[in-house]
Amino acid sequence: MRIYELGEGTPEVAVVGSIHGDEPCGERAIERFRAENPSVERPVKLVIANEEALEAGVRYLDTDLNRSFPGDPSADTHEGRLAYNLARELRGKTVLSLHSTQSYAEPFALIEEVDAIARSVCPYLPIEYLVETGPFAVGRLIDHPHTVEVECGLQRSDEAAANAYWIVRAFLSATGVLPAPIEGDVEPPLSLHRRDGDEVTVFRLLDQIPKGPAEDYRVFVDNFQRVAPGDPVAAADGEAFNAESEFYPVLLSANGYEDVYGYAADRLGTLA
Repeated sequence: MRIYELGEGTPEVAVVGSIHGDEPCGERAIERFRAENPSVERPVKLVIANEEALEAGVRYLDTDLNRSFPGDPSADTHEGRLAYNLARELRGKTVLSLHSTQSYAEPFALIEEVDAIARSVCPYLPIEYLVETGPFAVGRLIDHPHTVEVECGLQRSDEAAANAYWIVRAFLSATGVLPAPIEGDVEPPLSLHRRDGDEVTVFRLLDQIPKGPAEDYRVFVDNFQRVAPGDPVAAADGEAFNAESEFYPVLLSANGYEDVYGYAADRLGTLA
């Protein structure tokens, strides 16, 4: 775990990147931001979480870090011990956790449930969609109070790293660490205007969509777009299945997870 602190005093705000070693966008964004030696108005902690997995280029060494919280200092696994130490570093802080995905190229946010932090922070982030994870947050960092997770784009892409950098700046602006999200001559690839609550659509995860063993997987629906009953959803080795009821796909992809395609969600409305 690599930790930086900027500013004077005890940080109440933190940014975490690369919880998964196959998602380098967080590390790249944090190192880019730190290299600029920014002037901050509040202290902030920057954490690159799973350095060992990142160096090895794998998602995790022993077990998924983002399913290991709150962790245990005497755990048999690297990630079990790391989860405990990371949770201690983040205690009492408002946290942004940076991720990337194989399912969707544009940034979107996840939170255990919409609360005051979501309502105050998410309008400043360059996102259209906010997902309530509810019971699916168990074991994830998002289960930590006052934590917003953002999927910044496609794994290992330059676009995800660039998005992550500007998401960091937007989050730090929302939490009073930076005076404004845009500084310098570089134009952000994302719109950083403050959104109204009705510009952010909220979904809630309902269930996982299981994926059985196969050689070839296909997905026929688009994330965040309504799937009607009877619509074809996905196929494994040519055997397709259809939707039994209406839902909205979230984190759905052919290859993102080992045993599930992703999640079925309900559309709740907007953040307003």
